[in-house]
Amino acid sequence: MEEVLDLYHAPYDPSCPLVCMDESPKQLVAETRSPLPMEPGKPRRFDYEYERKGIAEIFMFTEPLTGLRWVNVRERRTRKDWAEQVRWLLEEIFPCAAKVTLVCDNLNTHTKASLYEAFDPKTANRLAKRLDLRHTPKHRSWLNIAEIELKALSTQCLNRRIPDLATLASETRAWQHGRNAASRKVDWHFTTQDARTKLKSLYPTTQS
Repeated sequence: MEEVLDLYHAPYDPSCPLVCMDESPKQLVAETRSPLPMEPGKPRRFDYEYERKGIAEIFMFTEPLTGLRWVNVRERRTRKDWAEQVRWLLEEIFPCAAKVTLVCDNLNTHTKASLYEAFDPKTANRLAKRLDLRHTPKHRSWLNIAEIELKALSTQCLNRRIPDLATLASETRAWQHGRNAASRKVDWHFTTQDARTKLKSLYPTTQS
């Protein structure tokens, strides 16, 4: 916990940027009837019936010190999906960084071993050397700033029926561009000292 909190208050280092990532499922839902248009004094109306179209997975990456975020949509979130997202992050977003510090939840897919399942050993090793993984403790996912960004995405963009993967990708991309253009940042105040005071029960008791 303290390791993650210290990262959030460290100075920005472009040679080793700090990125938080999180994942979230999104149920795809289609209308069975065309919504009724708005009328004076009446909002747009939707039929309560809907058609399930499966589940999509949203990968959220955010750089808290710069206020940038990137959202990708995939059909699944297997080890290989996570590994492909990591390669995209390292090669497409931060190709010049010596290393990227990646904060993520403590899931069994979020390991460097996933890189070796997705790529040949040479590629996996090259990517692993540029990846500094930091995991939030189990049951403490709220320490991950990407979770806050996912909540903003959910309330601002995804609180409606979305029928397919292409629409979901388009809508999340538009949200990403708008939030990045506005330079929205997460105002994080919780520090290591706060943790030692407010979460004192989590620390072992020592005797002098």
